[in-house]
Amino acid sequence: MVLAIDIGNSRIKVAVFENNNLIFKNILSNDHWLQNINELLLKYPIKTIVACSVGNKVPEDFKFIASEIPITFIDHLSKFPFKNNYATPMTLGIDRMVLAAGSVLTFPRQPRLVIDAGTCITYDYIDAGDVYYGGAISPGITMRYQALHHYTARLPLLNSKSPSSIIGNSTEESIHSGVVNSVTFEIDGFIDSYRIDQPNIIIILTGGDSDFLAKRLKNTIFANSNFLLESLNQTSQYKSQND
Repeated sequence: MVLAIDIGNSRIKVAVFENNNLIFKNILSNDHWLQNINELLLKYPIKTIVACSVGNKVPEDFKFIASEIPITFIDHLSKFPFKNNYATPMTLGIDRMVLAAGSVLTFPRQPRLVIDAGTCITYDYIDAGDVYYGGAISPGITMRYQALHHYTARLPLLNSKSPSSIIGNSTEESIHSGVVNSVTFEIDGFIDSYRIDQPNIIIILTGGDSDFLAKRLKNTIFANSNFLLESLNQTSQYKSQND
């Protein structure tokens, strides 16, 4: 069994895979994440651990995990199944690189656009020849709600909610309409723009808000909230086979 650990900006997500089948997943507390991981190691016969981090956890933070279990960290120097044409490759988020790798390994010889709707919304384009070019970064849903509250004197801080109408008839409904519709219009707009030149492009939507957004988009997409964890598992296998 493989334990995959995705350390993001705001959450630590873990998944247990057996023969590439996801059998368990969870979101861990930042305060007790090491204890939670060690509990997983007692519950499942984990043979290897693979991790990536865009947060503040580094390899040294894992030294208290059972020493007999090998740990693979995916970083910028790892081998990936694509050519990286990003102008500043060492600044590219490792999560975006793992998602790009997963898209190449899952959808071979096809153009792909990976949309990760999390703390930020990231867009990553990889062509049919497995060349990564880049994409875009914009604020995620929660960040937009927080910005409206933080940078104004009276607007309340709200949790995400599907607006009942595009016309908000109260301050709260106006905020929901503005945030949720701006995100869905943005994503649909990006997809439409990519499809002008790549009508057969594969669209992969993932991230914490993917399930919330998927049913609101007009475009046909492949929605999988677990795609980063699955891609992390695939990238680890690719790395071990090509090192």
